[in-house]
Amino acid sequence: MTSLKTLVCVAYFIFVGSAVLVLSGCSNSKAENVDPAPVVGVASAVRMDLSRKLTLAAEFHPYQEVDLHAKVAGYLQSINVDIGDRVKKGQLLATLEVPELADELKQAEASIRQSEADIDRAKADLERSKSGHETAHLAYTRLSEAVKSRPNLVAQQEVDDAMGRDRVTEAQVSSAQAALAAAKEHLEASIANRNKLQTLYAYSRITAPFGGVITKRYADPGAMIQAGTASQSQAMPVVRLSENNRLRLTIPVPESAVPSVKLGRSVQVVVPALNRTLTGTVARFADQLDMDTRTMETEIDVPNPKLDLVPGMYAEASITLEQRRDVLTIPIQALERHEGKSEVFRINRNHQIEIQAVETGLENPNNVEIVSGLRAGDQVVISGRAQLKSNEKVQPKPIELASSKGDS
Repeated sequence: MTSLKTLVCVAYFIFVGSAVLVLSGCSNSKAENVDPAPVVGVASAVRMDLSRKLTLAAEFHPYQEVDLHAKVAGYLQSINVDIGDRVKKGQLLATLEVPELADELKQAEASIRQSEADIDRAKADLERSKSGHETAHLAYTRLSEAVKSRPNLVAQQEVDDAMGRDRVTEAQVSSAQAALAAAKEHLEASIANRNKLQTLYAYSRITAPFGGVITKRYADPGAMIQAGTASQSQAMPVVRLSENNRLRLTIPVPESAVPSVKLGRSVQVVVPALNRTLTGTVARFADQLDMDTRTMETEIDVPNPKLDLVPGMYAEASITLEQRRDVLTIPIQALERHEGKSEVFRINRNHQIEIQAVETGLENPNNVEIVSGLRAGDQVVISGRAQLKSNEKVQPKPIELASSKGDS
């Protein structure tokens, strides 16, 4: 009898345990069938300064660069600079030896002295002619008056001779005046020739037309330098001079951005080789599109007082095309566009999805301006939107984007 009771108790406990296990299994199955709310990345609508920028790669060029030639032919007597030397405007760079030009200059000086002597002689001749003419004219005048007062006092032949001498001496005065004028003109011609030769002789001294850096030296002392005045001649330059304390960046601005390019506008210039960001200025532009590329050539001036920048370095120039102050923005990833309309997935207080239509304004690759439809602080979904539906409950997870600044 006791054994029977024992078996009954064991069977009872086995039954109860099985029921518990079955109920427990059912409970776990129900728990597993309840899906948790999906986690989505969100960002808040915030107010910030927003701008749209155009970034283009470019290469630095010298503000000015020129190969300095000699205007007269001669031997290079001396050269005072070499590659890398910094020079000032007007500084003597090289001197040519042109002996034949020096001889011509001496000859011109002698011609001036001879012309001055000719002028002195012509002046003396003019004074002598004037004196003779005054005497002859006075004698003729007296005889004429005597004939008028006493007709038979002086023979007519004597009167005619006096008149002839008066006219001859008058002609001598005119001739002397012409000789003096010719001598003066010859002096002016001699002075002009002397000045021309002095100018040419001055070209034997090659000076810097502007301050800069010598970037190349072509000749050494003793080299024969041809005059660089004819385009057909293969004249060798003496040095190359570059103005590098201010550099140019030439960028091709696309047609769509041309209306926003203004003179004097600041430009951010990033120089990867130096890991630096500088500020340049839009200094000039072509004001005409290249028909092949549909771009407008625009030049940016970048100060380089310490000569840290070297012509040939690459840089990225960012021009601000449009800018807004203190506007409501969201990350561009939060925006959905359908058939010309824009909308976002907004998270309400109950952590539910609301599909909200918005009106957008200025945008750049990182952020977009919200004109209407959102308020500051509203959370919008920026990731995991593919399977979301309206009114669906979610778990928002704020995500800090690396490109959260308003500039682009």
